[in-house]
This record gives sequence, C-alpha cells and structure tokens, in this order.
Amino acid sequence: MESEQITIFNEEKKTIGVASREEVHKKGYWHEVFHCWIVSKEKGKDYIYLQLRSKDKKDYPNLLDITAAGHILADESIEDGVREIKEELGIDVMFEELISLGIIDYCVTKENFIDKELANVFLHISDKGFDEFTLQLEEVSGIFKAELKDFIGLWFGEKETIEVNGFHVNEDGNKFTLDQQVGIDQFVPHSIEFYQTVIYKIKEKLGY
Repeated sequence: MESEQITIFNEEKKTIGVASREEVHKKGYWHEVFHCWIVSKEKGKDYIYLQLRSKDKKDYPNLLDITAAGHILADESIEDGVREIKEELGIDVMFEELISLGIIDYCVTKENFIDKELANVFLHISDKGFDEFTLQLEEVSGIFKAELKDFIGLWFGEKETIEVNGFHVNEDGNKFTLDQQVGIDQFVPHSIEFYQTVIYKIKEKLGY
C-alpha cells in the first residue's frame, strides 16, 4: 500500500507529478482523497454513520472516522473513489447516488507523518441497515451511528460526549453489538474546523 502511486500537488494546488504513498506522507505533498459520509433517516431522526478504524491500521488505529474514505491513485478519477465504499463497507453505491459537498483541504502533522489532503467530500443518503455492511477488516473493524444533532453538538462544543451504537468485529470474526459514549478524543484528529465545515455542508444539503 505504501508503494501506491499518487498524483501530487504544490502549495498552489497545481499538479507537479506522481509519488509513492509513503513519500507523499513523508514529504508532505498535497494529494487527493475521497470522503463519503453516509446519513440515514429513521423515525424522523437523521443519523450519521462512522467507521471504526482497524487496530492494525498504521495511522489512527481504533478511532472513529469518516464513513468511507481513501486515496485517489494516479491512474484514477474522482469518480473511481466510490470503490472505497464497496471495499471498506461491502455495500454497492453508484457515484451518481452521491451528493457533492465540494473540496475541503486540510493538513495534519504528527512526528514523521504529514497529511496534506485535498478531500473530495460526498454525502450519501442511505436506507441500509447494519446487517447489510460487510467490513474490510484489515481497514475497518466496526460501524457505528450517532444522531446527527448530537454529532453536530459534539463538534460545536455543545456536548462533551455523544452516544453511538453499532457493531464491532473482533479478531475471530465475531460481531458484537455496542452502545457507548464517545468524545472528540475517540475520533481521528482531523481539525475541528474540518468537521465543522463538513457539518455546515451536510446541513445545507439536508435543508437544515
């Protein structure tokens, strides 16, 4: 995976070539990624789905994250990013079913890891239940959902913790249902501004 070839961009967001995934994060090149946030409506309430990253992930193991996400490879288009939903979650979604939230750029730096992403962000409104998810366990070890209003409250400082419920798959492949309280420290440390920007865009598309 570290040898995957990714198109890289300079600080002006102009294409400057191709580099391996390892080099991209070591040298801090801007690069494109695909993000999809899945939302459902149940009994009049909106819910947002979150993946639990596998404990074996090199970056941010065991943290809650965007429903499905991944890098856009050098030979791929943004539309090809929809494969991440099938690969990570095991559900079929057509690119035409996605609602664009635009491109959000952000940077996270820790130790020898510099992540400068041009995130092509999408929203998918789904009616699928937990039983329809088949997880790519080396990437994702669980799926949870939270009430969207609670998720919003968490990232705008109105709540310290929120309730999430869903399931986790252990090393033996057994699925366990879980309900728990989580705070910001249990999410991948994208900037608060990033989460808030995503929320503004989701609210706009949902007509809040």
